[in-house]
Amino acid sequence: MGSPYIIRAKAAGEAQEVFIYGDIGESWYDESVAAKDFVREIAALDTTAITVRLNSYGGSVADGLAIYNALKRHPAAIHISIDGVAASIASLIAMAGDTVEIADNALMMIHAPWGYAGGNSVAMREYADLLDTYAQAMTSSYVAKSGMTNDAVLALLTDGADHWYTANEALAAGWVDSVTNPTPVTASASLAGLSRFKSLPSALASRLGSPAASTSEKTMPLSANPVAAPAPAPASATPVDEQAIVARGIKAEADRRTAIRASFARFQNSEGVAALLTACENDTTLSAQAAGEKLLAHLGRDATPVAGGHVVTVEDERDKFRAAATESVLARSSVQTKDGLVRATGANPYRGHTLLDLARASLARANIRTDGMDKMQIVAAAFTQSGSDFPILLENAMHKSLQAAYAIAADTWTRFCARGSVSDFRAHPRYRVGSLGNLDSLSELGEFKNKSIPDGEKAAITAGTKGNIINLSRQAVINDDLGAFVGLATMLGRAAKRTVEADVYALLASNPVMKDGNPLFHASHGNIGVAAPPSVASFDEARVLMAKQKDVGGNDFLDLRPAIWLGPTGMGGDAKVINGAEYDPDTSNKLQKPNKVRGLFSDLVDSPRLDGTAWYAFANPVDAPVIEVAFLDGQDQPFLELENGFSVDGARYKVRLDYGTGAIDHRGATMNNGTPPA
Repeated sequence: MGSPYIIRAKAAGEAQEVFIYGDIGESWYDESVAAKDFVREIAALDTTAITVRLNSYGGSVADGLAIYNALKRHPAAIHISIDGVAASIASLIAMAGDTVEIADNALMMIHAPWGYAGGNSVAMREYADLLDTYAQAMTSSYVAKSGMTNDAVLALLTDGADHWYTANEALAAGWVDSVTNPTPVTASASLAGLSRFKSLPSALASRLGSPAASTSEKTMPLSANPVAAPAPAPASATPVDEQAIVARGIKAEADRRTAIRASFARFQNSEGVAALLTACENDTTLSAQAAGEKLLAHLGRDATPVAGGHVVTVEDERDKFRAAATESVLARSSVQTKDGLVRATGANPYRGHTLLDLARASLARANIRTDGMDKMQIVAAAFTQSGSDFPILLENAMHKSLQAAYAIAADTWTRFCARGSVSDFRAHPRYRVGSLGNLDSLSELGEFKNKSIPDGEKAAITAGTKGNIINLSRQAVINDDLGAFVGLATMLGRAAKRTVEADVYALLASNPVMKDGNPLFHASHGNIGVAAPPSVASFDEARVLMAKQKDVGGNDFLDLRPAIWLGPTGMGGDAKVINGAEYDPDTSNKLQKPNKVRGLFSDLVDSPRLDGTAWYAFANPVDAPVIEVAFLDGQDQPFLELENGFSVDGARYKVRLDYGTGAIDHRGATMNNGTPPA
């Protein structure tokens, strides 16, 4: 085949044997295992079992991933045998085996994807990002084989070190399933391929017949293909064609020099490059890839790291346009945030632009001419042309105004309710476990008594979705009607905040039934006080009722204390007086009797959403949650999305908030019905 991989083909249906002995990826100066050939030929094998024998220092990540996936796709049982070295991307190919074995004297190596590139700082950052993407893509294959965590594997692929494993170390790490008898790696195996690695274990150097100290590029013997030498031919074999061997060596050296000169060609005029080229060409132990690394190091010898050594992600022009245009719209709409009104700075090139101006600018940036278009056509094109940023910048402006309005809208539920998270729209349980009670005395015979484990108590909460759609017409854009969408988004942000608030109070007013079949506030729960308006006596009674609550098993007191008072707006003033008075305001003869409930509540909440005379005392929701508001995936702010399939007459934006409310425990709250009926 003329390739470093050999498919030892057998009859259809029989086990097949494949040798991958060489670098991975297509090369113009050396033989290699190219994915474009390997994938096609491996797929053609009609068999139920394939043994892949591996001896490679690695090579192209893209080719390695393709070879790995081709092996995983094949219906046959794949057995990998590491005969010599499985380094770099070759170690990932080894992970494709259903079973993987390694010879006792073989090695594996795993490290971060690497390479070299030329260009400006942006190109270099992009190349660094590409290498990180390769590392992410490779991680899952190592994880699937070894059972290691994703973070642990990713650390091996990003720390910059070469991680060498002997056979037993690879077995202990989970990279292989078994260690087999030694498969000698002969002294004639090439070390040239190892010049790419930062380190080389002494174990590998000794097995290759070279001391560890001689692994530098200068002392590595030249080999056109880093493959273990074949076994000696029998005496009856055809004599070796020495002239052919010499011819191949001359061609390999010529190809090496051609590849080196090609990589240096763009930088011939740079200082010192000509001398470096001559040195690299004359160093017959130096591969073209290693020469490229020397060139890169030479070109970057005087470079200074950007921003003091930290990589800075530069905002591209498209992001700058969207940000500036969004700021312009928000400033013209007088959007209020926690930090004040949004203002467009004097450096903003779109300051004061109308919506029609921004539509025209979006089309211009997408190289779409607007000459001859009327206003309706301009806006229609701005909404429908795939390269236009106009719908996105409007969505950004509406999203920011929506969330700003949601953030500054007043609410009270956050002061007495717990905030939770659910992963989907199913019912999610909330468990409370009981205690074991006190320790028991030993029996008369000195034996320890068995203690029953109490059952837990369960409640549940389910999230749902609420939202609306905003329609933005072309006429509104032409009329520059900011209130038609930014104003509506602001109102919807406030509405979202009010919706959660209203749902919490509706739940509280309904006195929901708990899992035990009784309402949240019920005599059997011991959390209803004697009907009375806010007073020293009624506050103190709430304190006592809450302190007497016991755990789920009824073994011990929870000793909870009130922290939040909640009641109708008309009672709020009296509650504040009673909670803050130094002396008892209920004393009839006006004696200076200390107020025993002074400062009992750290927060007093009064709301017009509560009718009648009933009021409540809540413990801190961190200590004893009673009502929970759970948001899908913890996202507690409304979303605004551009709806797919909008018409040319405008756009549709969908606002949604995914959450649910539920009563999860009765122990952290008490209720008092207030002034008893006359």
